[in-house]
Amino acid sequence: MNATIVIYGSSTGTCEAIAEKIAQKLGCETINVQDMTAEIVNSHRNLILGTSTWGAGELQDDWYDGLRVLQGASLAGKTIALFGCGDCESYGDTFVGGIGELYNGIKESGAHFVGAVSTDGYSFDDSEAVVDGKFVGLPLDDVNEDDKTDARIDAWIAEISPNL
Repeated sequence: MNATIVIYGSSTGTCEAIAEKIAQKLGCETINVQDMTAEIVNSHRNLILGTSTWGAGELQDDWYDGLRVLQGASLAGKTIALFGCGDCESYGDTFVGGIGELYNGIKESGAHFVGAVSTDGYSFDDSEAVVDGKFVGLPLDDVNEDDKTDARIDAWIAEISPNL
């Protein structure tokens, strides 16, 4: 069984670029969620899932089919970390809601989730991705806060790496 894979959904390329950066730092491969199958999911112990957020806090379009694939795969015992891209200024009331939607779709799967992030240092009004006072994954705003992206990724990877 393979160790870790980064699976992303990206409409503009931002989430793809971040997924590739994360995968490079972890020494693993990336795939677009469009290419994800239950066999790929089942053949990896650790899944790092990334989505951009669209509309009123919605998943990136390709993730709707991807979420069904995940729900049909065996996630019990796997380690999952989530990351998401959003716009805290224009969509502060639904900031990175896509990772919240992804989390809600698989939270009862028996997987072990890692990589929750404190809301400290983030400017937003509301987010479905906040559970028990923390983001369920790494929130990134590469539009308004691109100067913070690399440091946030590095800190998150340092936190999740011992679990992968």
